[in-house]
Amino acid sequence: MNKIIYALIAIILCSCNNDDDTNDQISLSTEVNFQRAATIQVGGEGSAEISAYDIVSKKLFVINAESNQINVYDLSNPSIPMEQPAISLSSGAPNSVAVGDGIIAVAVENDNKQLNGTVVTYDINSQALLNSYSVGALPDMVTFTPDGEKILVACEGEPNDDYTIDPEGTVGIITLSNGAIQLINFASLNNQEASLKNDGVRIYGPGATVAQDLEPEYIVVSEDGNTAYVTCQENNALMSIDVNTAAINYVKAYGVKDYNNPLNSIDASDRDGVTQLKNWPVLSYYHPDGMDIVTINGQELIVTANEGDARNYDGYSEEERIKDLILDPTAFPDAASLQMDENIGRLKTTTANGDIDGDGDYDVIYGYGARSFSFWDTNGNLVYDSGNSIAVNTLNINPTRFNDEDGRSDDKGAEPEAVAVLEIKSNTSNTNSINNRYILAVAMERTDGVLLYDVTSPNNPVFLTWLEPIGDEAPPESLLMIPREESGSDKALLIISNEDSGTVNIYQNNVLD
Repeated sequence: MNKIIYALIAIILCSCNNDDDTNDQISLSTEVNFQRAATIQVGGEGSAEISAYDIVSKKLFVINAESNQINVYDLSNPSIPMEQPAISLSSGAPNSVAVGDGIIAVAVENDNKQLNGTVVTYDINSQALLNSYSVGALPDMVTFTPDGEKILVACEGEPNDDYTIDPEGTVGIITLSNGAIQLINFASLNNQEASLKNDGVRIYGPGATVAQDLEPEYIVVSEDGNTAYVTCQENNALMSIDVNTAAINYVKAYGVKDYNNPLNSIDASDRDGVTQLKNWPVLSYYHPDGMDIVTINGQELIVTANEGDARNYDGYSEEERIKDLILDPTAFPDAASLQMDENIGRLKTTTANGDIDGDGDYDVIYGYGARSFSFWDTNGNLVYDSGNSIAVNTLNINPTRFNDEDGRSDDKGAEPEAVAVLEIKSNTSNTNSINNRYILAVAMERTDGVLLYDVTSPNNPVFLTWLEPIGDEAPPESLLMIPREESGSDKALLIISNEDSGTVNIYQNNVLD
């Protein structure tokens, strides 16, 4: 029997308008009661990193890097996924998959990751190869514009392990009607390095230009399809790009999170023998990984999973534990106590920033990731951050799983990896969208499982529940939220792809209207 884990916020909405206004609409339940419907064993480790869902065919496409293919499943009945013939890839490892307007797009890295990769497209129905497009180095995430007319791809351009070859990061825009490829590099920003750094954008790779250092990680596209928002994780920056002109609108730093704020307390040690949240004199970069975009009450918002990431290569590493830093005695008069293992001595920090006056010691301690999710407006301004909510709720519910048995407290905590927002409509005509509900799913790579929040009021999210993993399935790498009107069962779906265990979990919102 499937384990049932549910959150209940039962609000049955009825129209209060006159009869003429309600003739064409039926009120729907906005209750939330997600239950496990099925689990798909895609393969072994690395075989279920990213999934994409086609609303017409009701098919799920899953990256299977282990077998160098795209696994395909019919979800007409989500409780009984039916495996279909897989799509074999001729060369290179698949990193991402997306669907749009009858087409599957797959981002494929080169065998030499510092060389250009490709985006290959297939027909959704016949699965026949349609085209192959050369893009930048290490295409890591692919998506479509809402109208399905263009494909966008984030090409990280990561250096080799010796840090002797560092290709430029790029964003590719593919126009399907004519096959045109616009590969946007960031060479135009090379002469703005000083101002970008001054604004908080992290440009710090050894000998790297701005164009080499910026590493696009993830892309979301505005509802009108005109603007792409790109997170550059290691650079702690959000980039806005005009999809029609390929012009860069802005590059803006996410900023830092103050762990001395009572609302931002963390467990910073894996050697203190307890799980506890405390405040510390550390500023931590948001460093988002996965993103989503949603319009709530007329405002378009970007949602981020603030995982954190460090550059840690054989040829260059910024990572160091606080106990191994030389701390400025004026800024940190209690350095000896702070640097004890049971305090923040084992917390991983960066050596690339923090020596403000250049005298060889650290005046500010900077960490990786915000251990949270955030809402940002489309100008890159912070609207809301969840503070220590992820830590508080996971610690209260299951202290054993907290920060992977406390083993990741000295690193980046739960490591929020991905986010996805579900809009639950309050009526069939959707004329009263102000009464719709919005449910946010947050995947935790280290604590494992998925947290659900009601974010109908983005400035005041409400925690609902933690969908904990069963057995060894972990960690969740990507999420899909499928509205009931696009699901084969007429029930909203949450699809969780677990990379290491090679599984895909399908949760169904089992409510009655």
